[in-house]
Amino acid sequence: MTITTRPRTLGELRDTGYQVLSVKEEMRKNLIQKIRDGEELFPGIIGYEDTVIPQIENAILSGQDIIFLGERGQAKTRIARSLVNLLDEYVPAIAGSEINDDPFEPISKAGRDKIAEFGDRTEIEWIPRDRRYGEKLATPDITISDLVGEVDPVRVAEGRYLSDELTIHYGMIPRTNRGIFCINELPDLAERIQVGLLNIMEERDVQIRGYKIRLPLDVYVVASANPEDYTNRGRIITPLKDRVGSEIRTHYPLTIDHEITIMEEESSKMLTDGLDVTVPQFMKEIVAEITHLARRSNDISQRSGVSVRVSVANYENVLSNASRRALRLKERQVVPRVSDLDAIIASTSGKIELDAVGDVKEERVVRKLINGAIMSVFGEYFEPKEFEQLVAGFERGLNVQVGNDMPSMEYVTQLSKVGGLSKAIDKLNGRGNPALIASTIEFILEGLHLNRRLNKDEVGGKTRYRR
Repeated sequence: MTITTRPRTLGELRDTGYQVLSVKEEMRKNLIQKIRDGEELFPGIIGYEDTVIPQIENAILSGQDIIFLGERGQAKTRIARSLVNLLDEYVPAIAGSEINDDPFEPISKAGRDKIAEFGDRTEIEWIPRDRRYGEKLATPDITISDLVGEVDPVRVAEGRYLSDELTIHYGMIPRTNRGIFCINELPDLAERIQVGLLNIMEERDVQIRGYKIRLPLDVYVVASANPEDYTNRGRIITPLKDRVGSEIRTHYPLTIDHEITIMEEESSKMLTDGLDVTVPQFMKEIVAEITHLARRSNDISQRSGVSVRVSVANYENVLSNASRRALRLKERQVVPRVSDLDAIIASTSGKIELDAVGDVKEERVVRKLINGAIMSVFGEYFEPKEFEQLVAGFERGLNVQVGNDMPSMEYVTQLSKVGGLSKAIDKLNGRGNPALIASTIEFILEGLHLNRRLNKDEVGGKTRYRR
């Protein structure tokens, strides 16, 4: 049916033979069709193809509510929002209904009264899938009226009795009837609010100011929580935990390639006229490896996790620092260098929580991560013994100077004096323009320094490598 041919009254809808499905049946039907068609279920979700997504499919096929357990930055909310794509494009509801009443079986008094008055002439509207999703971040100040509803004093002042269901102003969950409701950080809800949520999920009873309504809501509930908060006794009531059908553990990207893919897709695409940006693969790997090392670091609290947002923000800052240098030096080619990695201190510090004892500075921890990442990536490409000719040149008195503000052509000039670098540059695909050569030279020299083959002096913003 197109927009112009959709039924506009209950009678017209009845004549079409339209059948209303529950939300879980509707999602199950559409999931089955997408699987048969080989359609991607969660575009933009990387690294969950063999772990999280199969569990989500199982839960939906089983008609189970879901709770996602994972640290911050693991795409829990994004997945919940993506579930909307499993709803029908449009569904019919009684026009003007606050809770998307099914035209055939309205659950609100207002909906039932309208059907009783107008019968088959009752007007219906078609609700798009994006209006059938509700989301709330759990905070200690949430009240039951926010989620369930409250008596509307204006309607009471108009002459209605408190016992009249029409005095109720519905909360977020009833207003998401026949849709998906997501509550983030579930354990942060006060216990009495959790009880109210349990009643909605299990008993379908809504009680507002002592007035009990039998309101059989049709809601697919999705929740998220930090694993530690969810498993701690006292943070969540056991009956509510028992009511959730599937508990699905999310995780951070398991591979560097997945981290890089997410990093590139999520980073802001801010282009500057007159600049051509190229990012060598080894620089992407270093930025991603910094985050992976942070997730294993004893200096950083793993309870709160190290989000993929760290990689994204670091990648953006490294590119920005390289672009700033190109603008100042009036160079067209932008290629980030190892010396640009200092820019990630600002973007990393606020996103990690130190777990070290004593007076440990965040900057020191980040620099340790940078060095560890450079050394790890360098080891993937080279063995230090490959540079015997180069090291021999440094032993004869050769030294090379680099710096964040040095023009790229100065690196090219120094390259002509340094033997043993050409093959390594070719191995990194470092040819093409002076800026790319400069980036490659810095990576190789810093890798040799961290492997104790070269010494390094830092004076006045410049770095000199020597033996």
